[in-house]
Amino acid sequence: MALPLGLREDIEQHLAAFAEDGAEGRLFVGHRGNTLHRSNWTPVWSAARSAAELDPGVHLHDLRHTGNHFAAASGASTRELMHRMGHASMRAALIYQHATAERDARIAATLDQVFSGGGGR
Repeated sequence: MALPLGLREDIEQHLAAFAEDGAEGRLFVGHRGNTLHRSNWTPVWSAARSAAELDPGVHLHDLRHTGNHFAAASGASTRELMHRMGHASMRAALIYQHATAERDARIAATLDQVFSGGGGR
């Protein structure tokens, strides 16, 4: 998956410190190289959330949701979102396509261009 260049350094640091080696290596492993399960993940997530000064109500899946919402807001099609998220159904991808005032304003501006003969298609 293509990622924003601005995240490269953080991702490289994470991979070096916490992930298994190789293209097939797991991104998150326990201290002894074991698979993370809810029982040993919760303390790790709680510490990371505190270090990042996030609200205690923020769940790990909220980060995935936020990232996918930003991808949708960038103009990604439903099919592109499905590919990025690994979803097989449109229904799952549509969850991340929230209506926003900013996108609504961009749609209106594009429609203005179309109606005035200024392009847009």
